[in-house]
Amino acid sequence: MSESDVHLHVAPELLLFLPARRRSEWQRVAPDGTSTLGHVVESLGVPLPEVGPLVVEGVEVGPSYQPAAGDVIHVHAVPRPQRVPLEPGQHAPRFLLDVHLGTLARRLRLLGVDATYYNDMDDPALVVEANRERRVLLTQDHGLLCRRALWLGAYVRGNKAHDQLHDLLERFAPPLRPWTRCTACNGELIPVEKHEIDRLLEAGTRRSYDVYGRCSKCGQIYWRGAHSEHLEEIVRSAVHLAGLGQGSG
Repeated sequence: MSESDVHLHVAPELLLFLPARRRSEWQRVAPDGTSTLGHVVESLGVPLPEVGPLVVEGVEVGPSYQPAAGDVIHVHAVPRPQRVPLEPGQHAPRFLLDVHLGTLARRLRLLGVDATYYNDMDDPALVVEANRERRVLLTQDHGLLCRRALWLGAYVRGNKAHDQLHDLLERFAPPLRPWTRCTACNGELIPVEKHEIDRLLEAGTRRSYDVYGRCSKCGQIYWRGAHSEHLEEIVRSAVHLAGLGQGSG
């Protein structure tokens, strides 16, 4: 190793952010005397929200550390499960998903996870909304995660909704409350008496089901027992995964 360079060991979980031609665990950069370690890491392509401990010669440092010639720095990934700072009275992390993650948003809501989603919000507006609501911004846009103003974000791994959901449950381990949120708008479901919504139900539904819920936000009606096998399997799989995570903690 050259003593005039800074040598960084990038965790395998972070290599996906590096350009293909430079996708190696060991990276070498020349110190310029002004750039912080955070800047150096992001210049490699790794968004800081994906970075965990930064360790120089066995000592953990912050992103503001200024690398010096000869430094050997280990860049770790965010530990899992990741702890999210919660507001007073808040009991679980809340999420905001960007325009490309609509299916994931609906699956999180199915599990009772607070997940907002807009299909018409641009990047600056997403950052403002995430900061205002103190929601973790979920995205697959590297550039969006590198915005300095963003309080907290996370890159969603996987191309399919199933894999994306698995990644999010493993990373944040949110408490699950299946069938308690509206999958359409994220509102909470409240019990409603059958006679209160009788006129809104089709005859077959009225005859077959007795337990109902109504979205407190948009008013959509849900009834127990109307879930497809596909939705039931999503819930079963997620609950099983959550149970494994709790057992290993």
